[in-house]
Amino acid sequence: MNKPLIFSPEATRAHAGTIAACLGAGLAEHEETRFDDGECKLRPLADARGREAFVIQSLYDGPSRSVHDKLCDVLLFAGALKDAGAARVVLIAPYLCYARQDRRTKSGEPLSLRYVAQLLEAAGVNAVVALDVHDTAAFENAFRIPAVNVECAQLFATHFGKALADQDIEVISPDIGGVKRAESFRDALSTTMNEDVELNALAKRRIDHVVSTEEVPDGVRDRTVIAFDDMIATGSTMLRAVKACREGGAAYVIAAATHGLFLRCGEELVASSLVDRIIVSDTIPPFRLDARLVAEKVTILSASQPIADAIRRIAAG
Repeated sequence: MNKPLIFSPEATRAHAGTIAACLGAGLAEHEETRFDDGECKLRPLADARGREAFVIQSLYDGPSRSVHDKLCDVLLFAGALKDAGAARVVLIAPYLCYARQDRRTKSGEPLSLRYVAQLLEAAGVNAVVALDVHDTAAFENAFRIPAVNVECAQLFATHFGKALADQDIEVISPDIGGVKRAESFRDALSTTMNEDVELNALAKRRIDHVVSTEEVPDGVRDRTVIAFDDMIATGSTMLRAVKACREGGAAYVIAAATHGLFLRCGEELVASSLVDRIIVSDTIPPFRLDARLVAEKVTILSASQPIADAIRRIAAG
């Protein structure tokens, strides 16, 4: 049986290389051409006929390629792989664009995640793998092909199990909607540390439908608190959470999330004295933050192994 081929467009090639290394493999060769009119061409150089092809592309808006450029690259490359005879094309998207646009809250709002799913399916993608999507059920329901959500709870639990081995810890969900995610992380951390770790969730206090602050959580006084979420976007939700923990008397406060977008005011969270440490994975490099601030306060965990494990499981059927 032929081993699967692992491809990656240039925008994610460095990250993809570490994933391939976890599998004891290298990246398959492809040609990538950019034309003066803005169009591009991607074609496999490795023989894909009858092979299973994994395409790794983290679909975030980056400094060199926009989110739509990257999505278009994936669509064109998936089609080229199918035309070249690939038996199956699997998209590995550590960060999946439009995953938060999964439901309507107002009349006429687009279900953009569903439309992205339809584009990928039409291009010939046979399965999609993403890390810690915003809503697992909505993600799975948007696709007619297999859609696999890889949780990073154990990745973070392993890190904190070593870094905080002798500390009294409480896990906090920054909002009620993320309780299941925080609970999964708490369970993994409890198993890793061989002790029960407390879990709490912050309730928002609203004035005239605007979130003004978070209720001060119980049980955080003199403890090390880990505020855990799927992503840090603008950082406003996490900043309110860490402020509430400080008001509750927490001794040490860590903000942890799989995806570190750090949009607009994201640097305000990282620079704040309210938070002692920021822990994120490498699904998105922290290019929006000042490099000195990253060196001082941000720890980046490699998600390559969980992704490689998912590839191995899929390749094994």
